Amino acid sequence: MAKGTLYLIPALLTEGHVESVLPEGTLAIIRNLEFFIVEEIRSARRFLIKAGVHSPIDELQFQIYNEHSKDHELQEYLQPALEGKNIGLVSEAGVPCVADPGSLIVRTAHEYGVKVVPLTGPSSILLALMASGFNGQNFAFVGYLPADKMMRIKKIKELERIVLEKDQTQIFIETPYRNLQVFESLVKGCRPETQLCLATDISGNAETIRSMSILEWKNLKPDLHKKPTIFLLYH
Repeated sequence: MAKGTLYLIPALLTEGHVESVLPEGTLAIIRNLEFFIVEEIRSARRFLIKAGVHSPIDELQFQIYNEHSKDHELQEYLQPALEGKNIGLVSEAGVPCVADPGSLIVRTAHEYGVKVVPLTGPSSILLALMASGFNGQNFAFVGYLPADKMMRIKKIKELERIVLEKDQTQIFIETPYRNLQVFESLVKGCRPETQLCLATDISGNAETIRSMSILEWKNLKPDLHKKPTIFLLYH
């Protein structure tokens, strides 16, 4: 029996119309799937309704995969594909497996010979890099910074050193309610001439992307509280 395909499905970064963010080819595939691996069923159902899935929403089959899932159960998620059915791995926001769970599902798919197809859609990390004016030929995404203030400033100084030594853009994120603490640590810990880009609410109605020196940022109080934000450092 021929195996099915695992499609990696990007979701919207903010509330809005899917047609303005996802290409028709991606939407056409989403609309014809019946099996999905998701982080949270409720938000996945809302997204799929927006995307215009053809089957009644109550007839779709969902499996939950998140930080609480057991690694030894990975094959079970792919059972429909092993039986010839196509599956969609859906992100909560942006693209799957990049600052997002799912890489172990994809690795297991490769191990079992299940074809993996990434679909086109928004990645806040790449969109922020594109709009920053920073080095897009040499960059690193480093995930989250330490929650402890002193450890966070130490990490920021380390990233700043890498920027200077390697000419490499450093990209990181934070839980939205801690954005202001990260911003304050950046202003305190970086050199005045270091460049910082704040990319907030990307693709949303309140989208703001701005690159300036730390010295210039010191005189501003950006509205970052509880807003999805990408931080980028360069020189």
